[in-house]
Amino acid sequence: MHTLNDYTGSVYGGLGHLLYCYSQAKGLTTSPQLEKVQNLERFDYRIWYALLHDLQQQVPEPALGLEISAFVQAKHLGILAYLALACDTLGEALNRYHDFHRLIYDGSPLQVESHSDYLCIRWGELPQHLTTQLTDEIAIALMIQFLNQNMAANPIQLHEVHFRHAAPKNSRLYEQFFHCKVRFSQPATQVLLPLAELSKPLQQGDHTLQQLLMQQAQALLKQLPHSTQLDHRLQQLILSGLQKNQYQIEVIAQQLNISVRQLQRYLQAQGSSYQQRTQQVRQMLAEQYLKDPHLSLQEIALLLSYSEQSAFQRAFKLWTGQTPQQFRKLYLQAI
Repeated sequence: MHTLNDYTGSVYGGLGHLLYCYSQAKGLTTSPQLEKVQNLERFDYRIWYALLHDLQQQVPEPALGLEISAFVQAKHLGILAYLALACDTLGEALNRYHDFHRLIYDGSPLQVESHSDYLCIRWGELPQHLTTQLTDEIAIALMIQFLNQNMAANPIQLHEVHFRHAAPKNSRLYEQFFHCKVRFSQPATQVLLPLAELSKPLQQGDHTLQQLLMQQAQALLKQLPHSTQLDHRLQQLILSGLQKNQYQIEVIAQQLNISVRQLQRYLQAQGSSYQQRTQQVRQMLAEQYLKDPHLSLQEIALLLSYSEQSAFQRAFKLWTGQTPQQFRKLYLQAI
């Protein structure tokens, strides 16, 4: 029997919570190992492999990964989801996925190439004993399912999906899920996406995180003596700009169709400044991200556009009088 001792990759902790949510919804037995990985930032790929194997034993059906993917939420994908949800188009979101996928799932290295009219998203060739049909299909299904949940209009129209493993029973389930030709026993596990799909827009401002944060932003705006439409728009732009590292006053002023000087004078008249507004939004985001136990402080600093984790920690202590670790510990103890 093969062992996985020669592999030291890891997966994002939120994936363990996804399996827990699926198990609970289906009334399955949750193993001690599955219980143990809840609230971990990351855990070893070998454990992920074993957890999926345990689920397959309880639910010996084809296309289990596709079924599990139906339960995916932003919190299960963490930083990658939050970055993708700040994007305007599918192409931009896939660029983010390419740049940061190893923060979520490094069980399979990722390669993205353009071929003729298609974008090829390929999962690198790990030794056969380190993958199963289930590990491969869930990696693809989670990406496609999450993006489809957040498309502004029509779902993604794939050209083909390829798997390295042999075709399982009821392979039609895969074509029904992906809405395209699915081939098995292929040289590589990959998705072929028409280049024309990259310009498709994603939903903006109505997903769970943005809704929650905008509710908090509304509460902040009520503290202003005369909140205006410009205040609301400014708050939204800073919110999404931080996740793209495009929050500088010059960028925001241009999006508001006013000059930097006009924006500065407007905020000055309210007894505020652009830096203060940015820090208010950063604090809201930080507190929300810290409630997700799977996000590391380094990842949260990245989401808040800090170049160093230490800068985020100093800022948070200044805002709240607590360190990020203290805030997280108190929150987790209270729930």
